[in-house]
Amino acid sequence: MTPKRRDAPLTDEPSTCGSLTALYDALAEADSSPREGFSDRLVLGEGPRHPRLMLVGEQPGHEEDEVGRPFVGPAGRMLDASLAQAGIERSDVFLTNAVKRFKFSPRGKRRIHETPSARDIQHYRWWLNEEIRLVDPPVLVALGATALHALLGKRTTLRSVRDEVLPWHERALFATVHPSFLLRLRDEADRKRERAQFVSDLRKAAQYG
Repeated sequence: MTPKRRDAPLTDEPSTCGSLTALYDALAEADSSPREGFSDRLVLGEGPRHPRLMLVGEQPGHEEDEVGRPFVGPAGRMLDASLAQAGIERSDVFLTNAVKRFKFSPRGKRRIHETPSARDIQHYRWWLNEEIRLVDPPVLVALGATALHALLGKRTTLRSVRDEVLPWHERALFATVHPSFLLRLRDEADRKRERAQFVSDLRKAAQYG
């Protein structure tokens, strides 16, 4: 049965989905017609149930859309390296995205990433909340501003909360940059500094859990 309140915030009301499989099946049914500008492939979360950490990114990228798995492109490889540096096994982490499809604009044979709008975030917010409920992690990590917006339900600057532990429905929420941000840095000193901070953020979240 497809949930009716797909865009509702997290509540204590019982869900019609008792498992991730049921949730993802319901999402595929409810979201069977992609919104304009989005890929026709849903990229769902993956990882263990009841992990120490659940990492929430923005949306799938080009490679994630091609493969159908989260964080397998350049940003995913940066994330893997940073997790390893922080002493965290990828297999111990649940990975997902706030928006479940790749949003892009065509440019010749290329597909150029487009940042999800507030409406796009809201469209998938109920599903993300249910995904978190079913995975049941004690600690969430928002990777970037889009994920933070999806989790908090409003635009919030990363800078204002990056060093805080935010309460989130009896869980702890940490906010840090998306690994794609690190890939865009051209200055070597900036890249080293930001990479070290990112690894520190991941380690802090894992230790909290």
